[in-house]
Amino acid sequence: MATGFHFTVAATDGAARTGAIKTPRGEIRTPAFMPVGTAATVKAMLPESVRATGADILLGNTYHLMLRPTAERIAALGGLHRFMNWDRPILTDSGGFQVMSLGPLRKLTEEGVRFSSHLDGSKHMLTPERSMEIQALLGSDIVMCFDECPALPATEVEVAKSMQLSMRWAQRSRDAFGDRPGHALFGIMQGGVTRELREESAKALQAIGFDGYAVGGLAVGEGQEAMFGVLDYAPGFLPEDKPRYLMGVGKPDDIVGAVQRGIDMMDCVLPSRSGRTGQAWTARGQVNLRNARHKDDPRPLEEGCQCPACRGYSRAYLHHVVKSDEIIGSMLLTWHNLHYYQVLMQGLRDAIAAKGLDAFVAEFHALRAIGDLEPL
Repeated sequence: MATGFHFTVAATDGAARTGAIKTPRGEIRTPAFMPVGTAATVKAMLPESVRATGADILLGNTYHLMLRPTAERIAALGGLHRFMNWDRPILTDSGGFQVMSLGPLRKLTEEGVRFSSHLDGSKHMLTPERSMEIQALLGSDIVMCFDECPALPATEVEVAKSMQLSMRWAQRSRDAFGDRPGHALFGIMQGGVTRELREESAKALQAIGFDGYAVGGLAVGEGQEAMFGVLDYAPGFLPEDKPRYLMGVGKPDDIVGAVQRGIDMMDCVLPSRSGRTGQAWTARGQVNLRNARHKDDPRPLEEGCQCPACRGYSRAYLHHVVKSDEIIGSMLLTWHNLHYYQVLMQGLRDAIAAKGLDAFVAEFHALRAIGDLEPL
């Protein structure tokens, strides 16, 4: 197991946990939300701005970075942290999910996945060994093993076949990762929405041995009810003394529900993507700044919020810059959304530590039920 990488659970409330992951590049408070920096940038944000929202760790994307500017170029320039001016921990995904989404542009074999770049049509081969090599060149602190993630709905036979392939790839990823002090390798549980397959996958991963474990293969079309159904049991199949990471989730209510069920880490493009399309996330739900009802509104986006968008600008101004497609609109709304997500995570951590998670969750849902149309 990785030296210099340690996970501690400080308190629990039901299945929920709060604690910290200690890495050579700093501590990650859990439950943690990781903003997504797909191409070595969280879109519309400076790295210091992302840090100011409260983020302890970012996620980078192996698939996109291997194609442009290439992992080799980033390594020659000092690694991903220096390249993007972020000195805190970085987790990189394996590239498996992005390759899956290429559909007819990919060919899957036991060896790996051969695919055509969506950028220029160039041919590439991504294997567990190559994924480990790319992530080592990037210098990421947390490396994800290479896996295959079938889109749902799929038959149980298809999901089982895919999961078993992912487990073979997990062993190859572990072997290729080797001994890298200060860097951690996470395994990825697969198995769709079938309990027996999830348990089989968890046992296979633990037999190999990883520094942390992800619940993969969710948020791919199965819906929140089915996802929560899996999370009701899947985290319990994983070691209590290792972090549990739910990949690609999600909306605020997804996050709250996942934390209630024992998840420690999450990531999603939603807060930054929403910010670029005029959508803001608040304690009272989602707000569309393109709507005409905001054009004469002098109030802040969210009363009491300490982000720059709420401290310095009115809803009327935000409506104006969003409708005018001004870059500052994307900047301010992305900052607000990332700030809101981190405030939510801090609230969850505090509630778990105080054994008050049920009350916190009840208030969370009550505010969302009121909605944004009611007077603040």
